[in-house]
Amino acid sequence: MKIAVIGGGTMGEAITKSLLRKKLAGKQDIILSDVAQTRLNTLSKKLGIKVTANNEHAIKKDVKVIILAVKPQDLIAVLEQISGYLNKQLVISIAAGFGLDVIKRKLNYNQVVRAMPNTPAQVGKGMTAWVAGRELTQENHVIARKILAAMGEEYYFADEKYIDMATAISGSGPAYVFLFIEALIDAGVHIGLPRNVAQKLVIETIIGSAEAMKKMAQHPAELRNMVTSPGGTTTEALLQLESGGLRSLLINAVVAAYDKAKSLGIK
Repeated sequence: MKIAVIGGGTMGEAITKSLLRKKLAGKQDIILSDVAQTRLNTLSKKLGIKVTANNEHAIKKDVKVIILAVKPQDLIAVLEQISGYLNKQLVISIAAGFGLDVIKRKLNYNQVVRAMPNTPAQVGKGMTAWVAGRELTQENHVIARKILAAMGEEYYFADEKYIDMATAISGSGPAYVFLFIEALIDAGVHIGLPRNVAQKLVIETIIGSAEAMKKMAQHPAELRNMVTSPGGTTTEALLQLESGGLRSLLINAVVAAYDKAKSLGIK
């Protein structure tokens, strides 16, 4: 399956790696375009794929799928560049904020999927929320699911209104988690642990906790109560977190991200 990836940033690279890792396309079947020649040179050498600085050239090579892995501020220009070259290809956009109606209108084309992956896709552990219009063919729906699943987990929404919400949770979520991890490591160092030891303890605790919740299928409050003994160390720590407003701060952060996602696109 021939695939064009427009945009060679973090997510463009992650998607390309996933396609190769899952053997959905061979190196000879992928062409990646980007405006930065140095980035193209790096990706060509690193991944062994074809590259170009010309978006029109990228999609003219009998490609079946076009993945738009560009920043929101660059999306409209890219849509205008490729709008006259589409014929039965599946177009997948990962630009935050831009709805299906906008993309279809700018392209004058309806075989479009809007997706929101996240950065753990770089290691095959991504979470991608996606939506498609009613016009999408069954064949393209199946292809889209396979491509997005190659990055990790995928979740299809029948209603597009949930995509901006997913952007605020899973799209931006890794940054929240990394900030929490960073702070927890710094706390370990502050009380006397060597940094490398603190990092090991924190990372494995985060991974183990997530896996436990996934497999035990219990409410997080129930799992938290298992760790929290009356009058113990965990109780004291949780008291500080709650009195400091951690819960409300996180909710406010997600709401802010959601509002920003809604404001990015043309309505």
